[in-house]
Amino acid sequence: MDEQVKSVSWEAYEHAHTEKGSDWFWALGIITIAVTVAAILLGNVLFGILIFVAGCVTALHANREPQIIEHAVTSRGVQVGEKMYPYSTLDVFYIDEEDPLGPQLLIRSQKLFMPLIIMPLPEEYVDDIEELVASRIPEEFLEEPFANKLLEFFGF
Repeated sequence: MDEQVKSVSWEAYEHAHTEKGSDWFWALGIITIAVTVAAILLGNVLFGILIFVAGCVTALHANREPQIIEHAVTSRGVQVGEKMYPYSTLDVFYIDEEDPLGPQLLIRSQKLFMPLIIMPLPEEYVDDIEELVASRIPEEFLEEPFANKLLEFFGF
């Protein structure tokens, strides 16, 4: 290919949204109340309050529709929404084309609090993105953390 791709941009949801039925919310409510009551009966009122608030926040978050976020891979770095990750702060990448939700770009960052950046990819841009990123950082096998897979399984 003579002309190299300078940038690729696309829009995608921030996460895969699964519609939750009333059974899901009933189960969450029963578990939240049971753990809250158990914590209070065992003398840990503060933990009981924390569990109750966490259950309420989880229900509110689970009912929220995901936002559409602009993604881009450029010659300068990788952009997710308003945040740009320059290639100098990125270690390695991997494109997982076998994921059940569609192809994903996984990038390991040098940042302490966000070591793995996971971006959904449109199938028509996979080769262009791989060519662009591979010319800047090395490719190494990466996989989605178990916690992410577990949260997807439970519909988060």
